[in-house]
Amino acid sequence: MRNLCCVAKTSSDHQPPLTLTPRQSLESAAVYGIIESAADVIERWNTETSTYAKVTSMFYENKQEAMVFIDRVKDLQKTMDLLVSEDANSERLVRAQRLMEIAMKRLQKEFYQILSMNRAYLDPESVSTRSSLTSERSSNSDFIEDEDSHTGGDSIVEVEEASSNVMTELRSIAECMIGSGYAKECISIYKSIRKSIIDEGVYRLEVEKITTAKAKRMSWEEIELNIRSWLEAVKVSMETLFKGEKILCDHVFGASDSIRESCFSEISREGALLLFTFPEIIAFRTSKKNPPPEIIFRLLDMYTSVAGNWRAIEAIFSFESTSVVRSQALKSLVSLSESIRSLLLDFESRIHKDSSKVVVHGGGVHPLTLSVVSHISLLANYSNVLVDILAGSPPPDRSLIPESYLNVSDSDDSPTSELAIRFAWLILVLLCKIDRKANYYKDCSVQYLFLTNNLRHVVSRARSSNLKRLLGDDWVKRHLAKVKQFSDSYKRLAWGPVLATLPENRAVEMSAEEVKERFEKFSEGFERAYGKQGACVVPDVELREEIKLSIARKLVPVYREFYNTRRSVILAGAGGVTVVRFTPEDIENHLSNLFSGEGISGSSSVSSPSSCRSRQSTS
Repeated sequence: MRNLCCVAKTSSDHQPPLTLTPRQSLESAAVYGIIESAADVIERWNTETSTYAKVTSMFYENKQEAMVFIDRVKDLQKTMDLLVSEDANSERLVRAQRLMEIAMKRLQKEFYQILSMNRAYLDPESVSTRSSLTSERSSNSDFIEDEDSHTGGDSIVEVEEASSNVMTELRSIAECMIGSGYAKECISIYKSIRKSIIDEGVYRLEVEKITTAKAKRMSWEEIELNIRSWLEAVKVSMETLFKGEKILCDHVFGASDSIRESCFSEISREGALLLFTFPEIIAFRTSKKNPPPEIIFRLLDMYTSVAGNWRAIEAIFSFESTSVVRSQALKSLVSLSESIRSLLLDFESRIHKDSSKVVVHGGGVHPLTLSVVSHISLLANYSNVLVDILAGSPPPDRSLIPESYLNVSDSDDSPTSELAIRFAWLILVLLCKIDRKANYYKDCSVQYLFLTNNLRHVVSRARSSNLKRLLGDDWVKRHLAKVKQFSDSYKRLAWGPVLATLPENRAVEMSAEEVKERFEKFSEGFERAYGKQGACVVPDVELREEIKLSIARKLVPVYREFYNTRRSVILAGAGGVTVVRFTPEDIENHLSNLFSGEGISGSSSVSSPSSCRSRQSTS
């Protein structure tokens, strides 16, 4: 053992061989042989007496002799243990102790050199990748690769083997030094080098220490940039940096649980705490100053990142001495949850409080609809974590949601169904607000077109996002039916009066004057309707074509029959002068150009709530 005896200082590192008397036991002769055998290899690599040993790495120049060196040192330690038990003041023990000191200096030098000169092979990414590739290759040993893959595989194998060899050498030295009572020196070298590598890795990932005070002074653009850097840093840290260091530390100090815990904890704790404190600080920042609505998605990204890496966090920082890292990660999750819930309440409140009197040209989709539906659709992408975040917080009052609005029974209290109700409620709040904004249009038909456009946009976004999975097919069908009701109301109010100018019973005999009057009323009605509706827009291409086709199917055939059967009466009675301004083809062409938004109309001007017949609830 290292300090079991006082070491007598000699003027020379070389001691004369101990002489044996005939009375000495065979055991003493064996002890003598072990000490001298160890001395033979240890003295060759004595940095104090050999210039070659000073500038040369034993493991690099002669790996086989390096392993012999390790074995001889282990034998020497066993012999010293035996000598201490027999005679703690024997010459042989003093000699063995001196040899052990020389050997430990050598091994410290070797340990430092291997750690310093093989950073590429001991890089956390290389170590973690090596571990993953080893598992992958063993599970796919029957996979046949092409020549290029084989070449690439060979280079990977070479790197893997080099990494494995270096790790084996470090473990051999560590076990030897620890077994010889030099654990402190070994650990000191390892910690100083490896901590600098981890700290450098964290720095390169652009994880900077941000205080609460500094976060308050940062703009939201700066915060978002920092969050994006942090998200990438967490990914790299958990997949390679800390994971790789844990693998290396476990391998090198596998013989001692306490040492590998101490090493890994001191090396990684500071960087890990820096990493997992960041979300808590940002969450606090968002709760103290009016944040932009989109910041919730960055908070959700951070929550997803920490929650998604939770198993890795528990596995990598499993030691009691690193429990502070797990605790900090959990605190960040709690803080993020609180901020996200608060931002969701603020989002709903902003919809309720929206008082803008913006009148969208031509009854198009309102900016409130665009922004709210976009926001809700993106929120639906985080449904998995929102279930956890919103667990325990009071859901919307189901009594406020119209019956059969969702296909969710009152007894269904599952987290997923509660989340669906929350999303349905937000959409209902929006639709009620849009219903009131429709009153800003003078023309009742444009009011219905406005409702049609906005509800169609809501449904279309829901169908093309995760909202459909949450809300269900019944919700989509129900709201598509409501779109059709609004659309039918629009067509009835906008084009019904035009159709009404034509006789219902086309077989009734009419005088030339009556026919002329009908044509004049139709022409005036069509021009008036087209003047108003030509200024309207329908952004959804499919819906636009559906409405135009529906109008044409109702109007054109009736007008064509009237035109073909009655036009001759006008020509005969008017002395060849016609009052017919439109042919059926003209009507078709005009209708095909509807909803271009280029017509002239005053229908978009602001007015007091109109006296149109009350619309059905959008819910």
